[in-house]
Amino acid sequence: MSKELIRLADCCMAFDGEVVLNNINLYINDSEFLTLLGPSGCGKTTTLRIIGGFQKPTSGDVLFDGVRINDVPPHKRQVNTVFQRYALFPHLDVYDNIAFGLRLKKLPESETASRVRDMLALVGMKGFEERKIDSLSGGQMQRIAIARALVNRPKVLLLDEPLGALDLRLRKDMQNELKRIQQQMGITFIYVTHDQEEALTMSDTIVVMDHGRIQQIGKPEDIYNEPKNAFVADFIGESNILDGVMRADRLVEFLGRRFPCVDFGFDKDEPVDVVIRPEDIDIVAADSGHLCGSVTSVTFKGVHYDIIVDFHGFKWLIQTTDYHPVGANIGIRLEPEDIHIMKKSEYSGMFGDYSSYSAEYDEIGDAEADAAGEESENEE
Repeated sequence: MSKELIRLADCCMAFDGEVVLNNINLYINDSEFLTLLGPSGCGKTTTLRIIGGFQKPTSGDVLFDGVRINDVPPHKRQVNTVFQRYALFPHLDVYDNIAFGLRLKKLPESETASRVRDMLALVGMKGFEERKIDSLSGGQMQRIAIARALVNRPKVLLLDEPLGALDLRLRKDMQNELKRIQQQMGITFIYVTHDQEEALTMSDTIVVMDHGRIQQIGKPEDIYNEPKNAFVADFIGESNILDGVMRADRLVEFLGRRFPCVDFGFDKDEPVDVVIRPEDIDIVAADSGHLCGSVTSVTFKGVHYDIIVDFHGFKWLIQTTDYHPVGANIGIRLEPEDIHIMKKSEYSGMFGDYSSYSAEYDEIGDAEADAAGEESENEE
């Protein structure tokens, strides 16, 4: 059984009267990879900074191994931090960057050398000891920053959007590397990101946040398959979210039809939010489906097509490997396990209709064209 290492109890944080964290309660286990996930301004970085000791909560307690550490400064906590901006010393070579913290602790040089070599091997940078920092790529700098943070053998490593400055391919490689390093070291990683794929790829536990509150805590599979509200369903992957009514246990009504589902425990005729993931929808002939609609948009995504289909004025996103042209009439069938029921929340009605989907693509295209134009002007 996992041992609890960190607990935030009723933590609140306010800046100039504005509440940034609202009554956060969270525990983090030893050797766990936990990710704080949410949009900008949701409070995830503030939570990380409170754990690291860089900020003190307005109210509430921070416990480490059962001991209150609210007043313990960062350098006396068994915690190290890796930032998006690597904060390496440009005048020192790779070896001296990693050894810096050990020398501050006045460790014998023989032990320092041994630990630095171990860290370089761990992050795949063996042989780079004498390299200057400005000769390294972004990915290599990130590895050195991680090695420098881990060489002190902290119990917890805090990572604040550490891959944000890397390109897509390198970011994916580093996701796998970070998970490998965490498992090999056996220490707790607390990771901050707004990237849902990053969270799903690496985490043992995901904490979804918005407006200074925790919206849901769970394993990646549970967060994705059983979102607690419309915000979580929309933020983690794509979702069609509709208004429905639970007519009975395992029976929901939406768009004028009743569908068997697997959810129960709701009041009879309780209004609910219905979530249907785009990849779970089976396309069939128009006359043999539960619902029939017309295709209004098609976008090729490499592995699949994103198609927007109008059902009774509500536009759904469907992901399919088969091409269906704009204007085609198609049917869809829904199995009970494809339909997820959520209680109504403050987020109900805010997400889930893809009427603006094609418009969003047009805006992205326009922005990319503008950026390309600016680059060519700069080159001239």
